[in-house]
Amino acid sequence: MHLLSALLVLFSLSDGFSPNCPGRCSCDSEQSVQCYRVMEVPSGIPPTTKRLYISHSKIQHLQQSNFTRMLALEDFILLASGTESVENDTFKILNTLKTLELWKNKLRRVPRALPASLEVLKLNDNSIYVLHGSDFEGLKKLKVLELKNNLISSLSPSMLSSLVSLQSLMVDDNNIESVTGPFILPHLKHMSMENNKLHLISGGFFTSLQSLQFLSFSGNFLTKIPINLPKSLLSLKMERNQLKVVRFQDMIHLENLSHLYLSENLLSSIDGAQILANLTTLEVSQNQLQTLPFRLPVRLQKLDCSNNLIQKVTAQDFQDLPDLKHLFLDNNVVSLFEAGALQKCSQLSNLALEQNLLLSIPLRLPKTLARLDLKGNAIQDIAERELKDLKQLQVLNLRNNKISALDLKALECLPRLRHLYLDGNPWNCTCTLLRAREILKAKGTDVKGGRCAAPAEQQGESWMSSKKIMKQCEQHLHLTEKSKEVKKKPKSEESSSIKLIMDDDDYDYEID
Repeated sequence: MHLLSALLVLFSLSDGFSPNCPGRCSCDSEQSVQCYRVMEVPSGIPPTTKRLYISHSKIQHLQQSNFTRMLALEDFILLASGTESVENDTFKILNTLKTLELWKNKLRRVPRALPASLEVLKLNDNSIYVLHGSDFEGLKKLKVLELKNNLISSLSPSMLSSLVSLQSLMVDDNNIESVTGPFILPHLKHMSMENNKLHLISGGFFTSLQSLQFLSFSGNFLTKIPINLPKSLLSLKMERNQLKVVRFQDMIHLENLSHLYLSENLLSSIDGAQILANLTTLEVSQNQLQTLPFRLPVRLQKLDCSNNLIQKVTAQDFQDLPDLKHLFLDNNVVSLFEAGALQKCSQLSNLALEQNLLLSIPLRLPKTLARLDLKGNAIQDIAERELKDLKQLQVLNLRNNKISALDLKALECLPRLRHLYLDGNPWNCTCTLLRAREILKAKGTDVKGGRCAAPAEQQGESWMSSKKIMKQCEQHLHLTEKSKEVKKKPKSEESSSIKLIMDDDDYDYEID
């Protein structure tokens, strides 16, 4: 009998249950309870519970009686449970509640009379369509408010006036068409209003947001960057808008700005970003730039100009960027890349030039490069002089070019090469190429792709793994060794004529 009892206790503990834990719930300790697929808030939850997590259930309505015995509760998370309504004052009695998350439900309004102790309120993925000032009344400790993916159409200062401690406000993916100011949120550091319907931000909107550090208006209909942005700003995201011009003189006071995101707009040129002296990241991909941005900040570390109409790269474009580490110029129409254009970028480690019109690998690239992407150009040859200085290169992507052979000396110049991508090229599968394979294997380089286009009998074969090609090259090697033996015999008139007919290229078929 004692053995049976011990086994039952052991089984319950191994399953994460305690004797007082309600059905379909897991009580990892007396202070944490997780419930799944329940029809209501379980009534048998221990009164000492501090954290209650319920998900994927069917709880249509929450009411005060659900929580009368949970007065120690600090965190309540209700996820994907189809909840449509919350009785007034349901959470008011929970004086210790700090976090309330009601994600992926069907709420049409913010629950009323929330406890003053609340610090985090997340109501993402509901059907809330309007906010009232009374919704947040008394929440002087609230630091995080998230209302993403609802149906909110407007946002005004009166709605949030009680939130004097708010640090993060996220209202992405709503229907907000306008915002008026000023918002008196002195401690707000992070604001995101992505994917709304904003056309204009009023000039006074930021007057009382002087602690703001991270701001995102991505995915709206803005035609210009808002004016009077707070000096405290570190990051500004304006992707997926309708910007045609960026006036950096209106941003001269943003001396702390380090990240600026302007991708997916209608910009045809960018000039004067050097005003932002501390900018380290500038992203302007998917615009209409025909030239690289003029006068870039000297501290820039990442520049993304991919998916534009840039035609050339010159030394003048990069003469004052010693800290640049990542440069993305893929999906442009670059046909001219001036030799040594990036020589002064003494820390550049990542260069992306895929899908351009280059006929060769640019000369005198920085010695610091660790990754070089040249996929989808029209490169025909790989020469030693192009790669000889790239001793740090680890990844080389040459997919979908017009390369038919590999320069053995060029490969020997790359001691740290770990990944080489070669598929989509018209390889001429001679035994010299097979020798290149042996060099790459000896380095420990992982080679992807490489199917033969010629000679005809090798078409479709992979020169990195084909046993057929290996066998033929072994035969060539055998014949070559026999020829060497013939050379060692005393010369006769006949053997002398044989020597004249022989071609030195035969020795190229030798495999180390």
